[in-house]
Amino acid sequence: MIRYVGRRLLQSVVVLAGVTITVFVLTALLPGSTARAILGPKATPIAIAAFNHAHGLDRPLPVQYAVYVWQLAHGDLGFSYLLNESVGQLIGERLPKTLVLLTLAYAVALLVAVPIGMMQAVRRNRVEDYGITAVAFLLYSMPAFWLGLILIIVFSADLSILPPEGPQGGVDTYLGQLPALVLPVLSLSLITIALFSRYMRSSVIDNLVQDYVRTARAKGASESWVLYRHVLRNSLIPLITLLGLSLPVIFSGALITEAVFNLPGMGLLFWDAARRRDYPVLLGVTLVVAVATVIGNLLADILYATADPRVRLTGS
Repeated sequence: MIRYVGRRLLQSVVVLAGVTITVFVLTALLPGSTARAILGPKATPIAIAAFNHAHGLDRPLPVQYAVYVWQLAHGDLGFSYLLNESVGQLIGERLPKTLVLLTLAYAVALLVAVPIGMMQAVRRNRVEDYGITAVAFLLYSMPAFWLGLILIIVFSADLSILPPEGPQGGVDTYLGQLPALVLPVLSLSLITIALFSRYMRSSVIDNLVQDYVRTARAKGASESWVLYRHVLRNSLIPLITLLGLSLPVIFSGALITEAVFNLPGMGLLFWDAARRRDYPVLLGVTLVVAVATVIGNLLADILYATADPRVRLTGS
């Protein structure tokens, strides 16, 4: 196990290096420039050249990347010239809000998707299964911003029972703004429920035809006992891997959700940075998401091996 984790950590470093190189090069190739975005469209070429020289933006791209990696090694994620604040401080302020949103969305998705997937598997090819499948496909194919707008129109504009804007202020104030969390969490979790329920349905169907299920039934165990004591645990194993792999997808949905509901988290920070060409913030947020994804995948692999004794980690 230790050798396996060490090998995965080494692979994770390679992945993170590839992510930073790719994003760094792509941001450098984007039209426009940081100097133009900060100094404005009327800035003279002399002013732009002076800005680039003062911040090292006129150096060769490999040199700029080397300086960026050196700063990362010392815990410096860069500086936002537009917001006049360090990227690390900006992310530190916004990250807890996004974590609250993602945690609640994941919790709601799992609590709803697991029983729905099990029910679909038990009632396979019946009216309930077809109906839920149609709704799941509809939700999964629906853009996140469109679903958010529909929820705002229905629950805020028409029914006036929930606020159209996400909670503002620090995370410590969220307990007093619980109604404002409902629509953002619902918008993000509905799409996740559609994804998880489909995987859960397929996993339960696969386990229902296994030998251990037939053996339990032959011993006289009730269907509910077989389903909840045997099938459920084994069916949850694929979801463990899915939790790690779906993190980038869920975060991309959070980006749109936070923009729609004006929730000041990492997603809205990334959205604003993309519109303003605030490249240091784009790089910082991308790196944090890449690190979270790598850690999520590593934890998913370890939990998968722990939950299923049949799995053997090569080289462990």
